[in-house]
Amino acid sequence: MEMLQTLVLGFIGIVLVNNLVFSKFLGICPYLGVSGRIDMAFGMGCAVTFVVTLAGTLTYLIDHLFLVRFGLEVMRYLCFIMVIAGAVQLVEMYVRKFFPALYESFGIFLPLITTNCAILGLCLFLNLWAIDSLLLAVVLSVGAGIGFTLAICIMAGIRENLELADVPECLQGAPITLITAGILTLAFMGFAGMI
Repeated sequence: MEMLQTLVLGFIGIVLVNNLVFSKFLGICPYLGVSGRIDMAFGMGCAVTFVVTLAGTLTYLIDHLFLVRFGLEVMRYLCFIMVIAGAVQLVEMYVRKFFPALYESFGIFLPLITTNCAILGLCLFLNLWAIDSLLLAVVLSVGAGIGFTLAICIMAGIRENLELADVPECLQGAPITLITAGILTLAFMGFAGMI
């Protein structure tokens, strides 16, 4: 029962309280770049969720079964980036084959998932947080992806509505987007006392 409670609290914590976008400011490039339309944002969120889940799980295993055991912790960055790049290639091939319109709309942002600091950040945080369970690492990885999807979809919904709003000319485009991102971050800070 204690493990289930840890898993549920960890999941809620990484989705809402310690959301990588809102609390750590990681993954901001695709968060701002692909959040223009809700369908693109959801597609990017699903792609990031898949990559972060696969990368978080694999890098946890590689780190605990190989790197720490043989004293090769210095190789973490290299190994983690190679795992992330491989996962992104899988997503890119899948999206290109089965969703060509979505692939075209992503443009450069799909290959840039490889350099998405939210994914690398989570892989490194799993080691910094001293996670000692593979199941918890998987739950936190899935939660981080869902948290990213939640953040990017909320932002996309607001940006779609902002197109219909009477925004002053000096605030149109990037300024109102950054102001909105700041207000969303403040709103999610309200979850900080939950867990």
